[in-house]
Amino acid sequence: MQIEQTSLPGVLVITPARHGDDRGFFSESWNRKTLAAAGVDMPEFVQDNHSMSRQAGTLRGLHYQAPPHAQGKLVRCGRGRLFDVAVDARRGSPTYGEWVGAELSFENGRQLWIPAGFLHGFVTQEPDTEIIYKCTAYYDRDSDGAVAWDSLGIDWGVTAPILSDKDRAAPGFAEWNSPFVHEGDA
Repeated sequence: MQIEQTSLPGVLVITPARHGDDRGFFSESWNRKTLAAAGVDMPEFVQDNHSMSRQAGTLRGLHYQAPPHAQGKLVRCGRGRLFDVAVDARRGSPTYGEWVGAELSFENGRQLWIPAGFLHGFVTQEPDTEIIYKCTAYYDRDSDGAVAWDSLGIDWGVTAPILSDKDRAAPGFAEWNSPFVHEGDA
């Protein structure tokens, strides 16, 4: 398993090994012992989510769940290709408002670990793209929120994305009052 640090402390790109032959491949996408042996200690996962977007250019985000239901997410692409983004939303963090993005695809097998306290969003780059992610907290409707996708200067690779009503109405980052507080590096 390959583990890469990003420019945001705590956000990791994880690429599990694939063992293949002419039939296809096998990959162990999650193994707590393997990650712990590499010095990565992740919280317990309690929920798996699976989302499919029919059209390329579908943008979902930037989303979060406020404390006490804040979610860490281990994100991967089950089919297709997407650009996945994490934004540091922890007030007082030296990297507050900074973002990092990674291309995740079925082909590259990469995953993005996004700790609690970060906004999350993605844009699909192919039709019928699926995103699969593990969460460290259960979904809580009252804690659910969004920040405008275009308020941080992120280069999503699209100018007119397909958005939900929730994402169209989300406040800009500068107007938003983050519920997250920096408590040291994740």
